[in-house]
Amino acid sequence: MRVRFSPALLLLACPFLWAQEAGTPPPVPQTLEQADAQRLRAETMRKEAERRHAEEQTACYKKILVNSCLADAKKRYTDSIIEARQLDLPAREFQREANRENVEAEKARREAERPAREAEQQERAERYRTEEAAKAAEREQKQQDKERKAVENRKKLAEEQAKRKEREEKRARKNAEQIEKKAKERAKAEEKAAAKAQKE
Repeated sequence: MRVRFSPALLLLACPFLWAQEAGTPPPVPQTLEQADAQRLRAETMRKEAERRHAEEQTACYKKILVNSCLADAKKRYTDSIIEARQLDLPAREFQREANRENVEAEKARREAERPAREAEQQERAERYRTEEAAKAAEREQKQQDKERKAVENRKKLAEEQAKRKEREEKRARKNAEQIEKKAKERAKAEEKAAAKAQKE
């Protein structure tokens, strides 16, 4: 059983072989912008090759030597695809390398910033603990103030009750004294009246 290889498959398998056969090395971009432009040109070339190949195939079916025409069209199509691929490969490789360098640079940057980031996190944690401790101390102080105020209020209430009781007792003594005084005055008046009555 013979294995048949299509020209496109050979193109994928040996891209650098085609470049050597062409004799002209593909341009190597120096910036991402150049790589993007080069890949865009390669994609345009590929689409143009496909469009032209489709037109040529249609035209071939109108000729007498259809197979020969189709083979020539296929060869031109393959050559164009190879050329587009040769243009695309270095640009794609440049993008891949640039992306790898960007990833490594980002990784290195994060690694370099890690001590500062960890220090900042530790500082935030310490600040949080300090703030929480201050809040707890403030709550404790408020609780103590509340309890002290409650003690003062109870003391003040007790003092007011003691003063009120003292006033009431003083008023009661004064009333008792007045009652006793009136009783004595009445008794004395009665004695006088009794003595006067005996004289008469």
